[in-house]
Amino acid sequence: MSHPLLDLPRRAALRASCALALTAFALSSAFAQQQSLTIGLIPAEDSQAMIESSRQVLDALQQRLGIAIKPFVATDYNGVIEALRSKKLDVAYLGPFSYVLASSVANVEAFAVAETKKTGQSSYKSLILARKDSGLRTVTDLKGKNFAFVDPSSASGHLFPKAGLQQQGIEPDQLFGRVIFSGSHDASILAVANKKVDAAAVADRIFATAVAKGQVKQDDFVVLWTSKPIPESPMVWRKDLDPALKEKLAKALAGLKDVKWGDQGVLNGFQPTSDAAYDVVRETAKVLKLDLRSMK
Repeated sequence: MSHPLLDLPRRAALRASCALALTAFALSSAFAQQQSLTIGLIPAEDSQAMIESSRQVLDALQQRLGIAIKPFVATDYNGVIEALRSKKLDVAYLGPFSYVLASSVANVEAFAVAETKKTGQSSYKSLILARKDSGLRTVTDLKGKNFAFVDPSSASGHLFPKAGLQQQGIEPDQLFGRVIFSGSHDASILAVANKKVDAAAVADRIFATAVAKGQVKQDDFVVLWTSKPIPESPMVWRKDLDPALKEKLAKALAGLKDVKWGDQGVLNGFQPTSDAAYDVVRETAKVLKLDLRSMK
């Protein structure tokens, strides 16, 4: 018969093993109780078009996770951020600047970024477009002209082009005549096409998609300015999301290959990213002397 004192290490190990098992069971139970995952999408297009263009990704995620996926598109970036802050969303796809803003006001972090077969990289560019028949050929030709940005928090549709102009010694506030925020890249492109504004700043891939869909003709436009590569828009989750769900979600996104996702094109999976990857965006905000918390 063994001495009771000799059994103490064995009993401690057993208690530790039971505690780990209970923790794992609690996590799996929490995940099992989650019946749906609500995902917010940035308003690159009108809400219904945005949901439809993301349908294949949403359906594939639903199949991989085994729970219902509920998409949500706000009227602007801050609508998505506020929904994250108030825990009405679990996950969201945000622009680089809107993510930096979200990380300062909501309990969220970037965890994945899309890689497409089209580009093979996780970056994109901003363009300033004008109609070819406008006679505009350089950004200095925009003096006194009407201009469309997308959204105050949009990286490619506002902040990077604004910083790019300033780096050329051009102050946008003094350059343009009337300035509007259209609310989406598609709206800005169509505003130029229909001569509602003289020029606009948009994401290169969204312009390419509009051309591919036959919404506009590329030959009708001229590019007045192109940005340096911008860090790709991240997928973010609430930090307090169930750890088991986080792990399964990250694996599901990584496995989304050969699936078409709107203007992104065909996906080659989502690669891991981190909050630190967006420090370059924070630095750009400093160049622009932006108070991200005041951006509404």
